[in-house]
Amino acid sequence: MKVQFAPLDVPFQRRLQTAAVLHWVYSFLGLAPTCIFLFLYLLFTRFWLISVLYAIWWYYDYDTPASGGRKVPYLCGLKVWELMRDYFPIQLVKTADLDPRHNYVFGFHPHGVLVAGAFTNFCTFATGFGQLYPGLSSYLLMLPLWFRAPFFRDYIMCAGLIPSDKDSASYLLQRKGGGNAVVIAVGGAPEALDAHPGTYNVLLAKKKGFIKLAMEHGAHLVPVFSFGENEVYDQVENPRGTWLRFIQERLQGIMGVSLPLFHARGIFQYSFGLMPYRKPINTVVGRPIKVKKNQKPTAEDLDALHQLYMDELSNLFEEHKGNYGVDEDTHLNFV
Repeated sequence: MKVQFAPLDVPFQRRLQTAAVLHWVYSFLGLAPTCIFLFLYLLFTRFWLISVLYAIWWYYDYDTPASGGRKVPYLCGLKVWELMRDYFPIQLVKTADLDPRHNYVFGFHPHGVLVAGAFTNFCTFATGFGQLYPGLSSYLLMLPLWFRAPFFRDYIMCAGLIPSDKDSASYLLQRKGGGNAVVIAVGGAPEALDAHPGTYNVLLAKKKGFIKLAMEHGAHLVPVFSFGENEVYDQVENPRGTWLRFIQERLQGIMGVSLPLFHARGIFQYSFGLMPYRKPINTVVGRPIKVKKNQKPTAEDLDALHQLYMDELSNLFEEHKGNYGVDEDTHLNFV
């Protein structure tokens, strides 16, 4: 394979953007195991007290991720996130006002490989979430597994990430006075296995947990579709029914995380690597679906609201797909 190297005269600003995304990719893929290794390694050095003191802190701080986390606005507003935004670039598109007196459940679709759009739009200030939706604070749900990694847990909490379990989301949605937006990548890790360029498969047909969560707390539902989310990485073909897909699904069931075999470009060349392609991501936030509080919804109640949500998501996709290069004959495929 012939390697296509980056030209030497790449503008310095683009190099900074690449560095910012490299930091994010490493944080997503490698920082957690690095932190675990560091924690254990320090125990066997003269700096062992650092790990011991952290372990004590961790014990007393254990429930913080499930209690709203510890979002640090200063870190969410760092210049590095603007550089990451401009690398793709990433844009947040508003279609309707959201009343900050209410709480919301944002359903984010599709998951993509590394959820670049969800992180940039809802964990940083780079795309102007606070200006578009004044009075709202966003919190992105992440697999609880990552909150068990020492040091790393504190890092991700700074960005407003919280565990993707019912208790963590409920803590925010039951706050009186509103102003909280819980963002759920509804398809989760399994949907990442379908994140191929040009595909619009949404793992939603049987996903009703977030619907029940919204009903129990009277939180309004907001469909979100991120155009371009599946375009920033290529993935080894893994159709359902193949041996590769079977192994990936078995590992996902055991480990809780999916393992898509993805690739794109490198740092200094464009032929291979784990850096995403420079392709635009446009995250469109739809109109809110008003939800009445119902702490004991029936199956019929859930089915009706679930269908309404799928209809609204489909309408959102159809209404905006022409703006972002999606063929007129392409429609969402609910799996």
